[in-house]
Amino acid sequence: MRPADALAFALRALGGFRLRSALMLLAMAIAVAAVLLLSGLGEGARRYVLGQFQALGTNLLVVIPGRAETTGGPPPLAGETPRDLTLDDALALRRNRHVLDVAPVVVGQAPVAWGNRSRDTNIIGTTRSFYRLRNLALGAGRFLPAIDPQADLPVCVLGRTVARELFGGHSPLGETLRIGGRRFRVIGVLAEQGQALGAEIDKLAIIPVSSAMDLFDRRSLFRILVQARDRAGIDGARGEVLATLRKRHEGAEDVTVLTQDALLSTFDRVLAALTLAVAAIAAISLLVAGILIMNVMLVAVSQRTAEIGLLAALGATRRQILALFLLEAALLALLGGLLGVALGYGGRALLARLVPAFPLVIPAWALAAALGTALASGLLFGIHPARQAARLDPVVALAGGRR
Repeated sequence: MRPADALAFALRALGGFRLRSALMLLAMAIAVAAVLLLSGLGEGARRYVLGQFQALGTNLLVVIPGRAETTGGPPPLAGETPRDLTLDDALALRRNRHVLDVAPVVVGQAPVAWGNRSRDTNIIGTTRSFYRLRNLALGAGRFLPAIDPQADLPVCVLGRTVARELFGGHSPLGETLRIGGRRFRVIGVLAEQGQALGAEIDKLAIIPVSSAMDLFDRRSLFRILVQARDRAGIDGARGEVLATLRKRHEGAEDVTVLTQDALLSTFDRVLAALTLAVAAIAAISLLVAGILIMNVMLVAVSQRTAEIGLLAALGATRRQILALFLLEAALLALLGGLLGVALGYGGRALLARLVPAFPLVIPAWALAAALGTALASGLLFGIHPARQAARLDPVVALAGGRR
């Protein structure tokens, strides 16, 4: 029997039992679409998180007070706390060879009011360097001026949401508002930024670091952002930061320096493993669909014994009958897989419309793995029914299975 004849025979067999074939195609299609969408969600989450980190800026290090890791040994004495990071610490880091720029950060919350409008707002105290280190963009006006970080200057830059809620359609530039009882002049409004690692930039008010320390009555910093001169100098900058702060903190290494690359690689590994795990769970549905193909094909063999007997009487060998039924199972799996690909990409397009900010991306390996697993499961679970058909005695089969 020629390959074209075998293919035509298998297609006619599928068309002869349309409802049964449609159910098997639907089961395989749903399974393939589930693999594609779940792996796409995992890959999208990975790219989203990596994009959020990259939005922080390039060659970035974050200095946090206190040690993040556990070193073992006895617990600290009662009342012992990590030494605070100070503005002088941040200024000292500027003198390191591998450090390009430094931005001290103070964080707090205070009511921001203009006229009879007021809202509680997250306040960031920092310097002009923060603008470049965090890759911010201005919608109007200018950012904080390049002044001595220890100087108190009553100016502020508003996030887009804060400016809209307080001023409506009126331009806030040049207006004076109250932040926690102190008066600040608005010199700039940020362009719409959205979120970055959970921080809603549009809902912030940014003031000079010294003004923030006075506003919140504190002498310590929340973080220090450090930018290395280049990617190759990140490790050198980290070593210099630790050495400088160790010297200033009387020999104690009581800070944690997080590098952007380390955070990126950690999240990349975790989310890649999560994507594979989710795809593997979804792939179980492909095995279920394969089992369905096997059961339905076994029923088909019992219903088509006369057809099998006729094939054998016309000279078809057992090998050819086996190949015909395997081809039928493979076609079911392949057609169901292709339908599942269409469903998967259709679902991706729908989710992209519903959640445009989330990059749902179906990786190429997921497409290949889903189709490959679908075809493999169809062949694997089609072997047993095909063998059953090939082993039928031609005389018994022609008699419809009755002796």
